[in-house]
Amino acid sequence: MKRTSIITIFITLFILFNANASPVWGPTGHRTTGEIAEKHLTKKAHKAIDKLLNGESLAFVSTYGDEIKSDRKYDSFYTWHYINMPLDSNYEASEKNPKGDLVTGINKCIEVLKDQKNSDEDKVFHLKMLVHLVGDLHQPMHIGRVEDKGGNTIQVQWFGKGTNLHRVWDENMIEEWNMSYDELADNAQHLSKEQIKVIQQGSVVDWVHDTHKFSKIAYESVEVGENLRYEYNYNHFAMLRSQLQKGGIRLAKLLNDIFS
Repeated sequence: MKRTSIITIFITLFILFNANASPVWGPTGHRTTGEIAEKHLTKKAHKAIDKLLNGESLAFVSTYGDEIKSDRKYDSFYTWHYINMPLDSNYEASEKNPKGDLVTGINKCIEVLKDQKNSDEDKVFHLKMLVHLVGDLHQPMHIGRVEDKGGNTIQVQWFGKGTNLHRVWDENMIEEWNMSYDELADNAQHLSKEQIKVIQQGSVVDWVHDTHKFSKIAYESVEVGENLRYEYNYNHFAMLRSQLQKGGIRLAKLLNDIFS
């Protein structure tokens, strides 16, 4: 009887812990962005990246930034995954995290990859991180408010099951669509060369501001405790798909600039 009670308590604690854990742009989202980026690489950049990654694809390495979170020696990179700032502010005016954020993390990766004096080992690490971080930059809730941890503490339901606003945008909507990352990449919106150039314009900070517009929409889209269902996916999945595509196109721009 005691053994059963202990197991029950353990399972309950496990569920509660995971319900409040800080989720990330899910694997399917990251891999979609990596796959789209691969389609926009120059031949020279593709060759250089293929050599560094020993044949592994951008989609394959795109989840690396989350995988290493289980190793405490990488704790210093945790704050690279997000930016906290008020909805009515911008990156330049907002208080910066002294441990770094998405912008400083992306810029550091670019710096390491451009420096020919750095070892291949350092370049591989920062290349994998760059692929991941550019994906994070385009998830609206990764540029969220500090008081709710980017929507992590805003509790809602997804088809009657407990979740939070961050997780809805990271995983729930993508999972509900039920397509693999390569299917999502293959079915990305057809864009002209001019449209692609427009998306690739600007700096990393400009891209932060672009995503932040959608952060505001995401925050305004729910009420605490609301049961989100088909209508929510219908209203917002197009925006999510667009962000995945922008992430891939902009990632390719950075990689082409670095390696071409």
